[in-house]
Amino acid sequence: MKFLKEFKEFAVKGNMMDMAIGIIIGASFNKVIDVLVKKVFLPPLSLMTDGLNFQNKRLILRDAITNNEGVITTQEVAVHYGELFEVFLDFLIVGFTVFLVVKAMNRLRDKSQDVKNKTVKTPKDIELLSRLSELMEEQNSLLKASKK
Repeated sequence: MKFLKEFKEFAVKGNMMDMAIGIIIGASFNKVIDVLVKKVFLPPLSLMTDGLNFQNKRLILRDAITNNEGVITTQEVAVHYGELFEVFLDFLIVGFTVFLVVKAMNRLRDKSQDVKNKTVKTPKDIELLSRLSELMEEQNSLLKASKK
């Protein structure tokens, strides 16, 4: 019973929900990036390179060997560098997109934590800490003045 109680506390605190939401959004984001690379970025790149299809590019190390009846007896061995290029492009797009999202979130967080910025509501904890800091500065200045 203690295990179930601990699991319930873990799930209710939001850790599990945060993870689940992150995984679901990540999976959907992966699909968006896959389409963005394969259907938006690679076709113009292929057009600029005279119809070069990166997905089919490979370096053949050993050709497939067939017998007299046309049946493959030995499989082809090849390095598929075109797929590597696509995956690398996916990685760059994901990295750049995450960078932009984090940058925007940081900008919003910085605005909300600025007590003097009245366009965005400051969280209560930041507001209280700011007031506390102002009161401490005022108290220190009074103490310094009384010592003189």
